[in-house]
Amino acid sequence: MVKIGNLEIGEFPLLLAPMEDVSDPPFRAVCKENGADLMYTEFISSEGLIRDAAKSVEKLDIYDYERPIGIQIFGDKIDSMRQAAAIAEEANPEIIDINYGCPVKKVACKGAGAGILLDIPKMQEMTAEIVKAVNKPVTVKTRLGWDDSTIRIVEVAKRLQDVGIQALTIHGRTRKQMYKGEADWTKIAEVKNHPDIHIPIFGNGDIDSPEKALEYKEKYGIDGIMIGRAAIGYPWIFNEIKHFMATGEHLDKPTLTERVAVAKKHLEFSVEWKGELKGIFEMRRHYTNYFKGIPDFKPYRTRLVESASFEELKSILDEIPEVFQEAIIA
Repeated sequence: MVKIGNLEIGEFPLLLAPMEDVSDPPFRAVCKENGADLMYTEFISSEGLIRDAAKSVEKLDIYDYERPIGIQIFGDKIDSMRQAAAIAEEANPEIIDINYGCPVKKVACKGAGAGILLDIPKMQEMTAEIVKAVNKPVTVKTRLGWDDSTIRIVEVAKRLQDVGIQALTIHGRTRKQMYKGEADWTKIAEVKNHPDIHIPIFGNGDIDSPEKALEYKEKYGIDGIMIGRAAIGYPWIFNEIKHFMATGEHLDKPTLTERVAVAKKHLEFSVEWKGELKGIFEMRRHYTNYFKGIPDFKPYRTRLVESASFEELKSILDEIPEVFQEAIIA
């Protein structure tokens, strides 16, 4: 049983990655229903939390059915991160997570996210201060390094473990790679299999099928897998991986009717949580993935993206199974 502090999260947990503008409560709801064991909020700016900025505070919204859940924070100032962690703890998540992996220029080039990989002593100091500031378990998500010449991930893992983190997720790319090329899981395995490492190590990067999940579990010995982009518009991936690992067999792919039902549920929660205008707008990025692989779907995708009416969107979604009933989904 994998444990983060005293929190048990399964024999081989599947984690939902914290993705900006994606991993909000509506998206987390459909992922939880489809097998995610532990989920994280979108990353939250420490400066935004301290200043009570509406966008940052909104991201603290968590619901009981999502549990266990971690709130992820990012920033470049140690004092601000300490204060933000205390504020996040008041929302009562199971975990406080620190983002040391975001590669986006506006974050990393200011010394936050993956930018802190250029200053490992500061990373260690910041982490120590956050661990001392909260009672919840603290976890970290990071990358291998800033670039190929700065990969010191084993040292990073040992330093962070020494100051009290309870689990570490490693994305198998450097900051310079962004999301290009293949993730290097051999470096993740070096951390997991190092004799001095005793906290759970989760791998992240390129897992997009049950076969790959099982292969990487057996090949690299990690404690669990974090899934990001492969879950967008396809939350079924969590249960598909679990079923394949347990039986060696594939679950049937979701039918068009099932895809529509989950897309509608996602839309309804999005509108309920954010209001009709914002909820509809932010749902638009998901339709392409929900209906990926349906031949000649473009006119319907256009209608879904252009509609600004909740009732009209539900009607359009209801039409899809009948109109495309013979569609073969890739």
